[in-house]
Amino acid sequence: MTLADGVQLVSTLILAAMVIGAALGVVLFDNIVYSAFTLGGVFISIAGLYILMNADFVSAAQVLIYVGAVNVLILFAIMLVNKQEVYSPVPRRWIRKLSAALVSAGLFGLLTVMLLQTEWLPNAAQTAPDSTVILIGEHFFSDYLLPFELASILLLMALVGAVVIARRESIVGEDTAIVGEQPAPVLELPERPREPVA
Repeated sequence: MTLADGVQLVSTLILAAMVIGAALGVVLFDNIVYSAFTLGGVFISIAGLYILMNADFVSAAQVLIYVGAVNVLILFAIMLVNKQEVYSPVPRRWIRKLSAALVSAGLFGLLTVMLLQTEWLPNAAQTAPDSTVILIGEHFFSDYLLPFELASILLLMALVGAVVIARRESIVGEDTAIVGEQPAPVLELPERPREPVA
């Protein structure tokens, strides 16, 4: 074993321990804000594993999308909602815990079997590309151009739909119209009524 192989092995073990520890923190912390922060640690540790596998583009996308967007969105949602709710104890909760433990043990067994039966040695005939970004870009704009453009149109439609739903919850009809209210112009969305501040 060379020095580079030893460094890669030690780095893989450290990052795997970080992933497992942060994932346990996500499910074991009572405070949901701490759980969201440790979820960010899981995402960053997985990005480090991608770097060790020479997947630089996937690692950068992991940090930008999951840590920079999804995890921050979860934190904003948690902090903005700030709903205090007293939870009543669930009867026969141990059945749910037992079934979740059985499902988790089954998934762990399946992953262990897959890990042991997979041939992990690289093929000597295949050479790794210089940069995965160049290879992904070539595939995006040649083989997968149509799905790539359709995905962007789908995301644009979802964004427009979210804006419309956020602006108004329902169209005000004749039955719910207030007497003496002027009808809104055709091209103008009515504002959603706001709750009075106590």
